[in-house]
Parts: sequence; structure tokens; C-alpha cells
Amino acid sequence: QVQLVESGGGLVQAGSSLTVSCAASGRTFSNDCMGWFRQAPGKEREFVAAISGSGRMTDYAESVKGRFTISRDNAKNVVYLQMNSLKPEDTAVYYCAAVYGVNYYYRRPQEYEYWGQGTQVTVSS
Repeated sequence: QVQLVESGGGLVQAGSSLTVSCAASGRTFSNDCMGWFRQAPGKEREFVAAISGSGRMTDYAESVKGRFTISRDNAKNVVYLQMNSLKPEDTAVYYCAAVYGVNYYYRRPQEYEYWGQGTQVTVSS
């Protein structure tokens, strides 16, 4: 069983930066593709970014490309999402998710096996 715990959310002003983290436990972290998703009130959960288990491959939603960076520290079993130039439309609960994938990444929520509880990110205008 994989446990995922997000942290680092908060209230920030538009244009600022924030980094959210996800600590994983329960199996070999470097074997797992890790993804970040977000869900705003009244909207479906949407893909934000993903990184392969090896860390060599990353993928981003068009809406965050150039502003967000996903990274991982396999020695610490942590995946990060650095968010720059935040906009009010980035406001959502951010979730991390895990699925086996050393050299793969996935975009669809249904492809992920395990989910964290989420962390709220609110961007004020």
C-alpha cells in the first residue's frame, strides 16, 4: 500500500510562487510515475504535470507549461511541484498520485493507482 501526503499549499497573491510537496511511502519510490492533478470547485480533476520514476521524463498541461516545474528526489521519496507566476485560475486542491512507471508518465487520472488527500492552493487577484 502506497501512502502519499501532500504539503505546502496556502494562500498567495497572483504573480507569486509556491512549491507543494508530496511525500511517498510503501514501496520503491523510484519505480513509480508521479503525477500532480488539481480540482477546482465545480470542476473535474485535471492533469497538471507528471514525472517518470527515473525522473528523466516529464509532461505538463498546456495551461501550466513554462510556469510550473515538476521534480523528484528519489533519495527522499518526495515529488515537488514548483509553481511560478501563479494566477487566480490556478486556485484548486492539488493532489499527487502514483502509478508504476519507471520510464513512463501518464496524464489520465484513471491510470493512477494511489492518491494523496490534497492540499489547497488559493491565488488571490
